[in-house]
Amino acid sequence: MPDLEVMIGGRGFQVSCQPGEEHFLRSAAAMLDAEAAPLITQLGRLPDAKMLLMAGLMLADKTAAQDDELRALRARVAELEARPVATRDVAVIPPQVMETLAEIAARAEAMAARVEERTPA
Repeated sequence: MPDLEVMIGGRGFQVSCQPGEEHFLRSAAAMLDAEAAPLITQLGRLPDAKMLLMAGLMLADKTAAQDDELRALRARVAELEARPVATRDVAVIPPQVMETLAEIAARAEAMAARVEERTPA
């Protein structure tokens, strides 16, 4: 099990992790350090336990806010996905209609030809 020294609030801490997880541990320690830095600037030197507790609580608060936002966004996505998809009304002309129109046109032309035959010039 690898042992690492991480810096949080300007202090070194020895921690262990599983092999291959060193990057994740360093990343988590950097996040905790980012929360501890303003505490030390504002309050000065704090006991390790209090500094870590307060930095952890601040990080947990940010995580909770992000969880709430994620939950709201997921609900919005679900709402949008549940909406019916808007479709345009596109007229679909069945093939029978086209055949019927062609037949009517042929009849009309035949009638026009008969009328022309009967009409004196």
